[in-house]
Amino acid sequence: MSVQTSPAPMSQRQTLEALSGLLLVLFVAMLSATIVSTALPEIIGALKGSQSQYTWVVTATLLVSTATTPLWGKLADLYDKKLLLQIGIVIFTLASLVSGFAQNTGQLIAARAFQGLGMGALQILAQIVMATMISPRERGRYFGYLGAVMAVATVGGPLLGGLIVDTSWLGWRWCFFIGVPFAVVAFALLQKTLHLPVIRRAEVKIDYLGALLIAGGVSLLLLWVTFVGGSFPWASWQTLAMAGSGVLVLALAVWVEARVAEPVVPLKIIARRNTALAIVASLAVGMAMFGGAVFLGQYFQIGRGYSPTEAGLLTMPMMAGVLASSTIIGRLTTKTAKVKPYIVMGTIVLTLGFAGLGFIDHDTPLVLVGAGMFLVGIGVGASMQNLVLVVQNSVPLREIGAASGAVTFFRSLGGTIGVSVLGAVLADHVADNIARGLERLGIRGGGDGAGSNLDIASLPAPVQEVVRAAYGDATGHIFLISAGIAVVGVIAAMALKPVVLRDALDLPDEPAPDGVPAAGVTAAER
Repeated sequence: MSVQTSPAPMSQRQTLEALSGLLLVLFVAMLSATIVSTALPEIIGALKGSQSQYTWVVTATLLVSTATTPLWGKLADLYDKKLLLQIGIVIFTLASLVSGFAQNTGQLIAARAFQGLGMGALQILAQIVMATMISPRERGRYFGYLGAVMAVATVGGPLLGGLIVDTSWLGWRWCFFIGVPFAVVAFALLQKTLHLPVIRRAEVKIDYLGALLIAGGVSLLLLWVTFVGGSFPWASWQTLAMAGSGVLVLALAVWVEARVAEPVVPLKIIARRNTALAIVASLAVGMAMFGGAVFLGQYFQIGRGYSPTEAGLLTMPMMAGVLASSTIIGRLTTKTAKVKPYIVMGTIVLTLGFAGLGFIDHDTPLVLVGAGMFLVGIGVGASMQNLVLVVQNSVPLREIGAASGAVTFFRSLGGTIGVSVLGAVLADHVADNIARGLERLGIRGGGDGAGSNLDIASLPAPVQEVVRAAYGDATGHIFLISAGIAVVGVIAAMALKPVVLRDALDLPDEPAPDGVPAAGVTAAER
């Protein structure tokens, strides 16, 4: 049994004031992810890292963020959402400082993994708090603001990252330090402006075993995806051990989740048709989006020879697409109370964008590359947050954390798998292309060494040209794979039942067995 004390409805001014802190939190989280996209070649080069370590700097953050998202979502249903959000900010801030002081790639990867714990909290809890404050129908309009922040962070991140590494008196370490003051301001803003209903529960049970099994199973599968094909072949005892163990652990997690009183991922929620389809679509969108977009900075710098700042500017078409579509679609969603048409349109445009990028190489005109990125941005802005909205609209307020956590978990899982798989595919194609290029120069057996060294400036000029062409030509292959994955999202979106967003913040109460309504307790809570 839980008792929820609901304050008077927030005015639009109060909502916007509270939203300022939430949007700043999301801005900080997204900035930390995007700021390294253009700076990472410089960072890995300075730390003498390899292509596999390049991928792991991104994968480690996504892995921890993904594995802990359901737990943060469930905790939000059980404890003070505001306090949990502030704890996430503290974790994120400390991890940013540790990342900035890293002395080698191993330390940086570990610090980024710790940062993923905070990022997971910030990204899911901000969405949950918004759902607690704003009804599903009105949320569409506010998701327009969210899209604007996303676009600014995603455009500003690469630009800022490029500017930092191109400025001699700053250095790449400021790519991690720069988010700290924003996080401190966000903490203070939330403390002053965010006032949520108080939920008191007589008994709280946290499914630690389920959380541990989910995190362990997902981690085993992601580690297998990262190393298979490079460190060991697909058909090997290592594949059987890692993939088999991951599947068994996840099967045990499902068994546990079906039996505990407070599951981390409630099966009754994700088994509903629209929720399941939204999760499948989110998995595909996350896989295509994160997996494809994370390598754009590398394409422009290594494959095309642009500076980090120029690479950041060249990613602007994608962010323009996100900004335009999220703002316009958000307002249309609030006006029509419908989301399915926009999700279907978004996934189709996303697929077309990646299909166009699938034919790029190191000589493709930048206008064509920009057009493909713009389509990808439109698709992301139209579909990503609306998929969360489909799930949030179907559950009572007390389950909003677990439901949001589930769909965000699978989207992040898709992104993590996408980065790992596409990173491995890119590394294989690059190694083959470099080996063939070096053979044409009369150099044999040097492909792996040249390919693993991302400090391109230290290589001889003829070898630099070979490496740049190898990266530029190989990138198109991973975008074609992204397009194929996005098709799954289109199919899932089309299979969604039409959804009409509700105006009420919560689902209506049902009468208690004696016919007297139980104040503040929905049918789902009893």
